[in-house]
Order: sequence, then C-alpha cells, then structure tokens
Amino acid sequence: MKASRPTFFNLTQIQLPVGACTSIAHRISGVLLALGTPFGIYLLDLSLRGPQGYAQAAALLERTGIKLLLVLFVWALTHHLLAGLRHLLSDIDIGSELRPARASAWAVNCGAAFIALLSIGAVF
Repeated sequence: MKASRPTFFNLTQIQLPVGACTSIAHRISGVLLALGTPFGIYLLDLSLRGPQGYAQAAALLERTGIKLLLVLFVWALTHHLLAGLRHLLSDIDIGSELRPARASAWAVNCGAAFIALLSIGAVF
C-alpha cells in the first residue's frame, strides 16, 4: 500500500480568477483602512489643536514615506468602495452572471489602480 503523503502545493503556479483576486484585495483594503484610520484621526486632531499643531501635521505629510502611505490609503479606500458596490449589486442579481462579473471585477481593479495613480500626481 502506498502511504498518502501531502503533496507540494506551489502557490506561484495557481491562477486565480479575477473575481477571486478582487475579493482578496477587498479584504486587504478593509484591513488597511482599519489600520490607517486611527492615524488619520490623529492627524486631524493634531491639525485642529492650533497653528503649531497644523504645522506639525503639514510637516508630517511632507515626508515621502507618509506620502506613499497616503497613496496606499487612497487605493484601499477606492478599491474597498468600488468592490463593496460590486458586491451590493451582485446581492440583488445585477452582474451575477460570469461575463458581467468578470467585467465588473476588472473595472474595480483597474478603477482603483487608476485613482491611486491620479493620487500620486496630487500627493507628490
């Protein structure tokens, strides 16, 4: 008898459908929004404390690392919003068939990437 051994599962060779990638990115964007919101609230609080606090918040936002995080946050916000609308529409059977579902998944992914690219121009 042959022993049943686990097989090697190569994650780099898996080809996920675009809808699955959109769903995974929707979850990731939700986590990024949950992690980034406290920092946004902190910046808002700091900027509302007075002229010195506003200057501190503005100086923080001039850092390149923070600017990159802002672009990531814009992507997360846009992707989460668009994917959420896509899921809401599919809940009421709009775009539930395979072809429209693929098209809407591509639209969500490309739309969020496009808005993030636009935000690079606004931030830098």
